[in-house]
Amino acid sequence: MGLRVTFRALLLGSAALALMAGQGGALAQQAKQDDAQAGTPEKEAASTQTASGKTTRLDKITVVSRTGESAMETMASASHVDQEEIERRMASTPNDLFFSVPGVTIQTDAKRTASAVNIRGLQDFGRVAVIVDGARQDFSRSGHGTSSTFWIDPELIQSIDVIRGPVANTYGSGAIGGVVFFETKDAEDFLHSDETWATSLTGRYETNGKGWTTSATGAYRFSDNFSVLGNIVYRDFDNYKDGNGDTVNGSAFDVLSGMIKTTIRPTDNSKLQLGWVGAHDNWTELSTSTGKPTHDVDMDQNTFTARYNITDDEKKWLDLHINASYGQTDLTRTYLNDTVEAGPDGRFDVNVPAGSQSTYDLGTLGLDIWNTSRFETGALSHELTYGGDWVRDDMKTERAGVSGMDVYTPSGKRTVGGLYIQDKLSWEWLEIVGALRYDTYRLDSDVGKVSGDRLSPRITVGVSPFQEGVLQGLQFYGTYAEGYRSPTITETLISGMHPSGVSFPFLPNPNLKPETAKTWEFGVNYRTDSLIQANDALRLKAAYFHNDIDDYIKGNEDIMAGDPGCPFIPGLPFPGPGTPGYVPSCFQYQNYANAKIQGVELESMYDADWGYLELSASFINGHTVSYDGKREDLDTVPSSQVTGQLGLRFLEDKLLIGGEVQYNGKPKGNEKARDYTLVNAFARYNVNDNFKLDFRVDNIFDVDYINALNGVETSVYEPGVTFKLAATMRWGG
Repeated sequence: MGLRVTFRALLLGSAALALMAGQGGALAQQAKQDDAQAGTPEKEAASTQTASGKTTRLDKITVVSRTGESAMETMASASHVDQEEIERRMASTPNDLFFSVPGVTIQTDAKRTASAVNIRGLQDFGRVAVIVDGARQDFSRSGHGTSSTFWIDPELIQSIDVIRGPVANTYGSGAIGGVVFFETKDAEDFLHSDETWATSLTGRYETNGKGWTTSATGAYRFSDNFSVLGNIVYRDFDNYKDGNGDTVNGSAFDVLSGMIKTTIRPTDNSKLQLGWVGAHDNWTELSTSTGKPTHDVDMDQNTFTARYNITDDEKKWLDLHINASYGQTDLTRTYLNDTVEAGPDGRFDVNVPAGSQSTYDLGTLGLDIWNTSRFETGALSHELTYGGDWVRDDMKTERAGVSGMDVYTPSGKRTVGGLYIQDKLSWEWLEIVGALRYDTYRLDSDVGKVSGDRLSPRITVGVSPFQEGVLQGLQFYGTYAEGYRSPTITETLISGMHPSGVSFPFLPNPNLKPETAKTWEFGVNYRTDSLIQANDALRLKAAYFHNDIDDYIKGNEDIMAGDPGCPFIPGLPFPGPGTPGYVPSCFQYQNYANAKIQGVELESMYDADWGYLELSASFINGHTVSYDGKREDLDTVPSSQVTGQLGLRFLEDKLLIGGEVQYNGKPKGNEKARDYTLVNAFARYNVNDNFKLDFRVDNIFDVDYINALNGVETSVYEPGVTFKLAATMRWGG
C-alpha cells in the first residue's frame, strides 16, 4: 500500500513539474539571465560524428557500452534506437519499438502493456536482462502466456540499446541471451541550450481499439549544475480488432505512467542522476477455455534509481560508475466470479468467492559498480574495465482461497552477483577484447537453500585490414563467450496443484543445474561516408552466431503419473465434458542436455540529404536435446524477419514521408504460426520549431496474423489495420 501511495504522490509531482515548467514566469527569466552571465557548459558528447558530418543511429554512443563505444564500433551484435525512431513508431506499447531490430522480438498477449523480451530465441527467467535506467526488471508470474514481464511506457523513453548474446556478461548475471537497456528522458537533452524551462503536450488517437494517449513533459534548469524533468502519460484503450475483423477480448487496458529524473553535477567532472519511474496498469484476464472474464488485474510498479559517474580531467585512470536501484512490483488479481478450484489434495473443493484476491509482490534491490582505466603499454592502448554487480529478488505470493498456498509463482528470495574484468587492447588495425566473469547465486525459501558459482570467459579479436580507400571502414571480428544463468525461484520451487480446469501436481526441483551458454560469433562492421554523393553515410553490421546452452532449463508437462517423482493420486475423478477433474500427470522444470540455437543477423542503413534506406534481417533456428538424445524444436524461436524501410525528406526536412515492409517466416516446428507480410506507412510534418503533426498506418492490408511466440499457447491474434494521428505542442524559454 505504501508504494502505491508513493506512486500517486510522485505522479502528482511529475504533473506539477510539467505545470511549473509551463509557468516559469519571472523565476525562469531570472534563471535564464543568470545562466547567460555564467555561461552554458557544453553537453556531454551523445554521438560520434563522421568526417562528412553525417551521424546515423548506429554511430551514437550506446548507454550499455562500458568503454564509450557506439553500436557501430562495438565488436558485437549491438543496436541503438534513438529518440527520432521512437517518435516515428508512434508506439503504444514496447512491442512497437523493436519493429526492425534484428534478433529481438517482444512477446505480449491480450494484456499488451506487459512485455517479455526474446533475443535470439532466448527469453524469460532472466535470460535477457531488461534494465531501465540501471535497474533490473525481474518480475515474473508464471501461467498461460507471457511470463517474465516488464512495464515501461514508450513516451518515457529517450533511447534503447541492445546487445545480443553472452558478450553482455559485464552488464549483469544471467544475461545469456543479451541485454536491453531503456534510458528514460533527460532534462539536459529535452531542453535547448538557451532554455531554462520547457514543456510539451502530446495528444494521440488510434482507430483500432479507439485508443487515446495524453503525454505531458516538463523540464527546468535551475542552474548549469542542476536540472529536473517530469513526464506523465495516460492511455485508455478498448479491445482491438484483428485482421479478420474479430474483437480480441481482454485487450482493453488503461495505464497511467510517470517519471521524474534529476541531474546534478557536483563538480565539473562528475554527475549524479536520481530518478523514479512508475506505472499503474489495469486489465481483464479471460478464461483460456471459455474466453469469458475471470479476473480483474491491477499492477503498481515503482523503480527508484541513483547513478553516479566521476572521471578525472584527462579520462585516464578514473571513469567510475556507481548505480543503485530498488524496484517494487505489486500485482493483484481479483476474482470476478464465484469459483471452485483445486486444493492441495487435487480435489475441486476450494470455494473462492467473487472479490477474493491473489497477490504477487516482488522487490528487487540492485547495485552495479565499475571503473574503466585507460593507458598505454608500448604500442598497445588499453581500456581496462573492472567491477561487480549484485541483485536480490524477494518474491511474496498469496493465493486466494488457500491461505499460504502459492500458485504457479512461489515465494522466496534469490541473490545473484558477480565480479568481472575486461581489457580492450587496440593497435592500429587490430583490436582484442579479453574478459573474465565470476558469478554466484543463492536461493532461500521454506523448502531449502540452493547455491552455485562459475567463471565465464570471453575473447574477441577484430581486424581492420584496409587502411585507405572505400574499404577503409571494414572490420571483421570473431568471438567466443560464455554466460551463466542460475535457476530462478519459480523454476526451482514451484509446487502445489494446478488450480482450475484440470488438477495435476507442480513438482519442485531443487536439483536444477544452472545453464551455461557457449557462443561463437563471427561478424562484419562496415562504415563509410560520401559513398555516392557528398554528405551521405552507409552503415552495416552482420553476424553469424551459434549458441550451445548446456543444462538448458525447460518446463516438462509430459511427466506421466508413475514416472519417477510423479505420484498417482488415487480416488480423484477424471475430467468430463464441462467438468474439471484430475489428470494423471505432473509438471516440472527440468534440465535438458543442451539447447542449440544458431542464426544470422543483418542491420544496415544508408542516409543522405534526401532521405534514408534501412534493411535488417534475422534468421534463427533452435532445438533442445534431452539427456537420452531426443531432439525437439525450441518453442521460443521467433519468426524469421526481413524488414525494409524508406524515408523521404521534403521542405527543408520539415516533412518526412515513408513506409516499412516486413516479411515474417514461421519458425520450424510451430504448427500455429504462418508466414505473413506487414506493410506500414508514416508521415511527420514539423509545422515550426514548437508544433508537429504525426500520422501513421500500421498493417495497411489488414493481415490476420499471430506472433509466433504466442502461437504455442495463447493464439492471440495481433491488431489489424490501425490509423494513428498525433499532435505535439512545445513551449520553452
